[in-house]
Parts: sequence; C-alpha cells; structure tokens
Amino acid sequence: MSVDLWVWLATGVAIVGMLVFDFFAHVRTPHAPSFREAATWSTVYIVLAILFGIGLGIVWGWDHGTEYFAGYVTEKSLSVDNLFVFLIIMTKFAVPREFQQKVLLVGVAIALVLRTVFILVGAAAIEQWSWVFYLFGAFLVYTGIKLAREKHDDDELSHAGERKDGLAVSLLKRVLPTTEEYHGDRLTTRIDGKRLITPMLLVMVAIGATDVLFALDSIPAIYGLTQEPYIVFTANAFALLGLRQLYFLIGGLLERLVYLNKGLAFILAFIGVKLVLHAMHVNELAFINGGEHIEWAPEIPTWLSLLVILGTLTVATIASLAKTRRDRDAAPAAVTAAQEPASKEH
Repeated sequence: MSVDLWVWLATGVAIVGMLVFDFFAHVRTPHAPSFREAATWSTVYIVLAILFGIGLGIVWGWDHGTEYFAGYVTEKSLSVDNLFVFLIIMTKFAVPREFQQKVLLVGVAIALVLRTVFILVGAAAIEQWSWVFYLFGAFLVYTGIKLAREKHDDDELSHAGERKDGLAVSLLKRVLPTTEEYHGDRLTTRIDGKRLITPMLLVMVAIGATDVLFALDSIPAIYGLTQEPYIVFTANAFALLGLRQLYFLIGGLLERLVYLNKGLAFILAFIGVKLVLHAMHVNELAFINGGEHIEWAPEIPTWLSLLVILGTLTVATIASLAKTRRDRDAAPAAVTAAQEPASKEH
C-alpha cells in the first residue's frame, strides 16, 4: 500500500481541522452538553469514520479496507474502556461538568500526538526487525491477562478522591505552586500577586500521563491487524475523534458495562496470539527453528479477526447489561428480606 506524502499531509490537516472546529464550536464556551448534542456529534464522527473506511477500501482495495475497520473497532472499544479511567480522574479532581469538555479535548489532542509518535516508532521497528512481533504479541497477551483481573465498579468511583496523585501530577505540584480551587477553566491564576496553577492544569496533566499508558496497549494491538502505518494512524485518529461526545453520551452506561474489560482482555490476548503466529510465520531468529520461517504457523485472516472482535464486544455488552439488570431487580428483594425479620421482632 503506497500512500503519497500529500495524502498524509491532507489527512493530518483534516484531523487537526476537526479538532480546531470541535474547540471553537463546542468547547470554547464552557457548558455541559445535552444528551441530544452528544448523540448527534457522536453519530457524525462515527459516520465520518465509516465513510473514510469505505473510501479507503475503494482506493486501496478491500483487504486494506477490512484492516482499517478491524483497527477502528478495536481502537474505539479500547477508548470506551479508557473513558472509565477518565471518569475516575474527573471524579478525583472534582472537575465541574461544564469544564469537562475542555479537559477531554486536550486529552484527545495529547493522545493523538503520543500515538503518532508510537506509530512511527512501531513502523520503524517492524521494518527493521521482524522479531518485534514476538514482543508485541507477548505484551498483548500479558496485558490481556492483567486487564481480565481488573475490576471497574462503583467502589472505584466512590473512592476516586482517595487515590494518590500520579507521578507527573506529584512532580508538578512539587515544582510549581498550586491552588485547590477552580478559577473558571483557566490553567493558571494570580492570587496576591503570585502566579499559581489550578486543578484544571493538573487534571490535564493526569489525563496526558494516562494517555501514554493507553498508547502502549493500543498501538501493538492495531499492528496485530495491519502493518500499514497510514491505516494505523487513521484508525486511531477516527477512534479518538468523537471521544469527548461519547464520554457524555454513555457516561451513565460505563458503570453498567461490567464485563467490558473481560471482553477487551480476550480481544487483546487474541490479537497477541495472532501476532505471535505471524512472528513464527516470518521468523528470522536463529535460536527458533534455525532462523527459518515456521511454515505450519497459520496466519489468521483480518476478516476473521474483525468477526471475533465484533462478536466479543457484542457478547460482553449483552452480558454486562443483563447482569446489571439482574442486580438491580434483586436489590429491592434483598432489602425487603432484610426488613422482614426486623418487623417480626416488633
């Protein structure tokens, strides 16, 4: 897949333009978006991503088009899980709802820059050393196992204020004087002639530092679906665009997706195994099979990966909603059962 420089530049300008539009159209004036606003713009960005994928398939072939859609769905689903972490950070810093849009947009911009760097580094590594696929695959399997053991629940949100500051925030607090109160959506303020940084800047630093960890997971994952840097970049970019609106659209639903991390864990582990099999197929390490390709190692086709990803997300979502509904229905019965013995004593 050959992509001309002008296509890269035009794509980059278009994505930056959408971020700038997002700022001036929605974020510049602080407000908490309504459900209708969030739903409308989430739909717009998803439709744009789909139209881009169709255009990519028409121009460069549907093998690459399928790779794009598999990558987009994977990155979008990982972004939904990331939103839960953003929610915890917002709760910890008690960010007023009308200012949360600005924090999220800055977070998206930072994530886009960081992922672009990781994409370029990953592409260079893959071009130079095929054994990098072994590392990517092992890392994704490890990440999947670790994610499967994690639990996002109401207790984590309720204790968000008790969580310690991350390294980046702690260092910033140590170096620069801070204030505990928000001063609108300003990053700094002047009190008694002294310049102080506000919690608004601290929460942006916290989300930016978290974006680094997210990039470590997402970039190897999508390189397990395609080795085309342009597809990796655009799938990531379109997955991040609209993330701000998605946060407000499914904010209440995040707490109900109790099995989402299990589904994502399976997807990461599946892609990790796919990467290891690919590494075996193109093996050049002397201590493995004498440095020869392992021909019996199967290559998992992208269309099958896409079906596995979509199927896993569907099962995880349905199972999550079913469990939370059962728990909600069981709660009144448990309260009634607890009250009956007390009423009999009286």
